[in-house]
Amino acid sequence: MAFKPEKPSIHGETPETLGVRLVEGGHPRYRAAQVFEWIYPRRAEKADKMTNLPANLRAWLAENYDFEATEVLGRQTALDVTQKLLQRLRDGSLIETVIIRAPMEGVGQDKSRRTICISTQVGCAYGCKFCASGLDGWKRDLSVGEIVSQLVQVCRIEDQADPARAAEGLASFDNIVVMGMGEPLANYDNLMAALRIVNAAWGFGFGARRVTISTSGVVPKILKLAEEPEGFRLAISLHGATNEVREKIMPVNKKYPLEELVPAAKAFARKHGRMLTLEFILIEDINDMLEQARKLAVIARELHAHVNLIPYNKVEGLPWVRPSLTRQDRFVKELRALGVTATLRREKGHDIDAACGQLRLQKEKEAVRNGPPPPAAA
Repeated sequence: MAFKPEKPSIHGETPETLGVRLVEGGHPRYRAAQVFEWIYPRRAEKADKMTNLPANLRAWLAENYDFEATEVLGRQTALDVTQKLLQRLRDGSLIETVIIRAPMEGVGQDKSRRTICISTQVGCAYGCKFCASGLDGWKRDLSVGEIVSQLVQVCRIEDQADPARAAEGLASFDNIVVMGMGEPLANYDNLMAALRIVNAAWGFGFGARRVTISTSGVVPKILKLAEEPEGFRLAISLHGATNEVREKIMPVNKKYPLEELVPAAKAFARKHGRMLTLEFILIEDINDMLEQARKLAVIARELHAHVNLIPYNKVEGLPWVRPSLTRQDRFVKELRALGVTATLRREKGHDIDAACGQLRLQKEKEAVRNGPPPPAAA
């Protein structure tokens, strides 16, 4: 299923593709470089802002391109200042983007290290049993422009808090994680095109090593990603250290069991020479037993991977329970005793709708009760 907007997103273009369209529209190809200077370093929100371009070109850009493929519809801010953005697409679909802040010693909150978590799909078809993203099923993939536009919106928000950084034309974030709504590798081509825009000198100029792509374990696409030249990082949403446990909560394991997933992950790590990350959501009496910790340690050591432990965030309508602090601590101590580097991440965004997809589901339920909000302005 693909949504066809009235106008393509300017954030989905490259100098080559925009150059072709410019020539077709009767404008010089070299203007493409000027347009991208306005879009990314200068954060232009519309063509009218591009003051060094001829008026007829600005009118042509406004007529032919959408500068707002996503619109920030709402925000939630946690006590730890993790911020969740609800973004609306042109067809009225809702997605989530998260700003995760890690304060650095001696600087204010506005100077903290910022990690942006972006979405790649509206909903998800992979049906992980603990996840809110797929509760309403998969609707469609995000376009290249919609993926990039999430970051553009974040920059506009963050620029207000850090004008000096904005004046330098720098990206208003330090890391990107592709861990939001959807299975990123199921929207592989659009994701790669978007990340190349993020990485390009004419785009955000953002280093590939600071971008982490998370997957539930789509083995063929992991192997394909290993062959890409950019060297994006990889995180695997493992959530179970045996096939039996994974299959209870992750249907993808039936198609790509650990016997296939672990060698694919190892091939990726060998190709890029970087440490992998294993994401492991702790769910009481499902995967938080010491036996799972020991089996997880075997996998982590084989892959030379770091383990991120995330205590489960309650999702309305799902039966799973967040383990007690005692059980969480026992699990991480067991991993470390077995020689695994592990981080227990239990502080970020827990007092808001922290699990991915929850804010979107909440707003969609409200829309059913009260009627949907008006469509985004063209």
